[in-house]
Amino acid sequence: MYAIVEIAGQQFKVEKGREIFTHRLEGDVNAALVFDKVLLVDNGGTVQVGVPTVAGASVKVTVLEHLKGEKVIVFKKKRRKGYKVKNGHRQYLTKISIDEIVA
Repeated sequence: MYAIVEIAGQQFKVEKGREIFTHRLEGDVNAALVFDKVLLVDNGGTVQVGVPTVAGASVKVTVLEHLKGEKVIVFKKKRRKGYKVKNGHRQYLTKISIDEIVA
């Protein structure tokens, strides 16, 4: 059984027991969260597609930790102008574990 769920503006394919990284979510470590924007549910070949969401479906998750992603280097340059800018960026992430898919 899997589901397509919208979490923090992004869509994820989730299965029970899987761990995923999302944009930073509100909630403490070990807090239980419920997401009800479920777009699709596949239960052993039986597919329910939402219009726009599946009625009565939800995904229960547990927040495992808050962390920062890997550093991304942002380098801008304009040739022959002497313009160079180098910046780094680390995205704030939340690691969550999928506990249950209610369909």
